[in-house]
Amino acid sequence: MHRIRTLRTGTRAPRLAALCLLLLLASPVMAQAPQPAPEDARLEAFFQKYLEKWMEQRPLDATMLGDHRYDDRLEDVSPEAREEWVRLTRETLDALPRDVNVDQLSANGRVDFEILKHHLTRSLWQWEHTRPFETDPRVYGDYITSSVFLLLTQSTLPREKNVANAAERMRHIPAVIDAAKRSIRNPPRVVLETAIRQNRGAISFYEEGLYEAAGETPQLSPLRPAAEPILAALRDYQTWLEAEALPQAGGEWRLGPEKFAKKLELELEAGLTADEVLADAESEFARVQRDMYVISRQLWSRYFAGQPLPPDDEPGRAETIRRVVDKVSQDHGTPEELVAEARATVDRIKAFITERDILRLPEPDRCQIIEMPEFQRGNSVAYLNPAPPLDPMAASVYAVAPPPSDWDAARVKSFLEEYNRYMLQILTIHEAYPGHYVQLEYSNRHPSRIRKILSSGVFAEGWAVYTEQMLLDQGYGEQNLELRLIQLKFYLRAVTNAILDHKLHAANMTDAEAMSLMIDGAYQSEGEAVGKLIRAKQTSCQLSTYFVGRMAFYRLRQAVSREMGDEFDLGRYHEAVLDHGTLAVKYLPELVRERLRQPR
Repeated sequence: MHRIRTLRTGTRAPRLAALCLLLLLASPVMAQAPQPAPEDARLEAFFQKYLEKWMEQRPLDATMLGDHRYDDRLEDVSPEAREEWVRLTRETLDALPRDVNVDQLSANGRVDFEILKHHLTRSLWQWEHTRPFETDPRVYGDYITSSVFLLLTQSTLPREKNVANAAERMRHIPAVIDAAKRSIRNPPRVVLETAIRQNRGAISFYEEGLYEAAGETPQLSPLRPAAEPILAALRDYQTWLEAEALPQAGGEWRLGPEKFAKKLELELEAGLTADEVLADAESEFARVQRDMYVISRQLWSRYFAGQPLPPDDEPGRAETIRRVVDKVSQDHGTPEELVAEARATVDRIKAFITERDILRLPEPDRCQIIEMPEFQRGNSVAYLNPAPPLDPMAASVYAVAPPPSDWDAARVKSFLEEYNRYMLQILTIHEAYPGHYVQLEYSNRHPSRIRKILSSGVFAEGWAVYTEQMLLDQGYGEQNLELRLIQLKFYLRAVTNAILDHKLHAANMTDAEAMSLMIDGAYQSEGEAVGKLIRAKQTSCQLSTYFVGRMAFYRLRQAVSREMGDEFDLGRYHEAVLDHGTLAVKYLPELVRERLRQPR
């Protein structure tokens, strides 16, 4: 997954602009943008005015987007301030068609107009129907920890300035904690339990991790005086979460069929209904299982020499796949080696991409691979934190999470088997090369500020999943059957995500049914399945983005390849796909075909 850099609606999602624009328009991997229509400039000015107001209201969003003017401040997240956020969004949506004549925009300008309109519409719907600051205590975590962590690890300002800004911003964090206590009302228990675990990580961050991120010792750091009141407030908050909020945490995590269908439509923006996504996923689920059986049958004698293949019926095929996957999964390292092994996969993947001209990789390479901080763990094993769109020269961070230190030996063993050496290669393809890191570097080069900031999760996740199979299809791994089997297993997880998303939130799927689907049907370990069930309950509609996006990219590739025949060039096609920013996949067919009519 990746942490999207976009204007947030309450849940996570993500000064050099003129200079960067001049540099990036000259980049060899970007075509010169067509001359914009005069009305396009009006739209850009309209968006900039809205963005300025937004960032003034929400300094953390400004930091996440790469605008560092407000790094010494932090949001007022009180209910009264949040009403002002909603008012700004509503007034902007009302003014958009009055202030910008859509009929006078260029083709690219009309796309940007629609992206902005959709963002505003979706934001208002989510605020009204999901009330995240009341029902999802996790949203406060970004303000409490990420707001400071980002300044110390990703900002391109001088180190001394970042430390000073962090110290000043930290003075506002106790007020965030007070607002959380005022706002949180009857959250779903599964959400609150995650927030409780993450708050323990926040305490650990301000005890130790803060100084590691700043490169300082606690005794001499200017951050220490600001950290002490935060620690007192966080410990009090931990008591409040456990003693007062948890006993009353009886909120419903299911959206229900009507709300789920509407939210999915707004999140995907792909022209598909919830029922269509489910039907597509169930069909793909069966296909991937068949492919896994074919490969498992080929590997059977390697791992079970002399043993007869199980019967070729449904139970026998499932047994064959499971036993072979279990054997392949034993090839793994230790918890201490996990991050180092992820780093080791990078060089050979990058070399393959260049050798086979999959696409042109960004230069210079600014992707850093780190161990995921404790306070960010709990939702996924890895993420890509991209360079902010308004500060594209910053580093991107590919974070990998080892198993927590308090897990018992059996749980650690299960985790390492799930994230074995083959899976780590697929994970690096997805998160970094040529997945999230590469795609988002291309996106940051697009001249449209609207597209860079209001990015599509379906595009980002879909591209990352698409690259997993694509790279192996082009020969990465030298036709290693174990690697292909694990790639299919990882993709089956994405397909299963979409099924879980729908059936848990719109069809009253039970926990037992969900676990059976993941363990018996998708061959996931029990530990992975438990974690995914928790995530599925907490992140409605996000889990569908992987599958829907991948199918959009896969089908477009097939259509364009068939149309172009012998003239189809894979590297040129991939760059044509990435040249338009991280936008809704429904725009891609026309934009990609137009780009392919131009020189690479």
